[in-house]
Amino acid sequence: MPSLKEVKERIQSVSSTQQITKAMKMVAAAKLRRAQDRIIQLRPYSEKLASLLANVSSGNSEEGMNTYSQQREVKRVLVVPVTSDRGLCGAFNSNILKAVRRLVESDELQGKAIEILPIGKKSYDNFRKRDYPMVDKFWGVFGDLTFDTVREAAEYAMESYVEGKYDKVYLVYNEFKNVATQIVQTEQFLPVVELKKDEAVNTNTDYIYEPSKDFIVEELIPKSLKIQFYKAVLESNASEHGARMTAMGKATDNAADLLKELKLTYNRTRQAAITKEILEIVGGAEALASA
Repeated sequence: MPSLKEVKERIQSVSSTQQITKAMKMVAAAKLRRAQDRIIQLRPYSEKLASLLANVSSGNSEEGMNTYSQQREVKRVLVVPVTSDRGLCGAFNSNILKAVRRLVESDELQGKAIEILPIGKKSYDNFRKRDYPMVDKFWGVFGDLTFDTVREAAEYAMESYVEGKYDKVYLVYNEFKNVATQIVQTEQFLPVVELKKDEAVNTNTDYIYEPSKDFIVEELIPKSLKIQFYKAVLESNASEHGARMTAMGKATDNAADLLKELKLTYNRTRQAAITKEILEIVGGAEALASA
């Protein structure tokens, strides 16, 4: 049985840890609110822009559409895993890293030259240790998360695809569902996936184009791709705070359960020590009386 001093020190240690996890949960909740507001505001715009693009480009072969949707033999692939800069958020980061490994090891990418463009310090550290070919320019976007900082990474992927450096680009990120649920998404960013015929019919709308349809499509596609990239990063940011809030909440609850057990152990140890002292006193008194 541990000594009273050992149990007391452990109670103090767990209590301090509980205060830290409780504070981290509150901080994550505050950050989640702001991140959630940003992604909720962006989603309708992103969806409307994608729908508009699908309408004006369906059934046509504009130069702008061909630039980002041309199919060619896949030899070089860029994978963009979006993780967080910090840990203590449960399986948030490990789920992304596992999804990337599954993608890289899939039959579709067997024998292809894979390069990683990490977003977030955790993915950067992981793939650097594994000696993956890497584009290490954009992993720190969460230090100043704005559209302009994320746009630079999106433009690099887009320009590299157009120049033929990569034949496919994938995004791997956590989609924010709610505080307790994040869904890992593996999306083909480039080439642009063409709209199916039945979907094109259902979304078909007549527009008046000014100055011209070609000009609008050429302007819409790059903008839509950048918004799609930015949306993936914002989804991951909100998911991170939700995952950290959940993880720290569970850690706080576990600390509370552990404190109950430790306090019970402390009381039992203290009671045993008192009983032992009483027995020693009684034994001593009896020894004196018999002498």
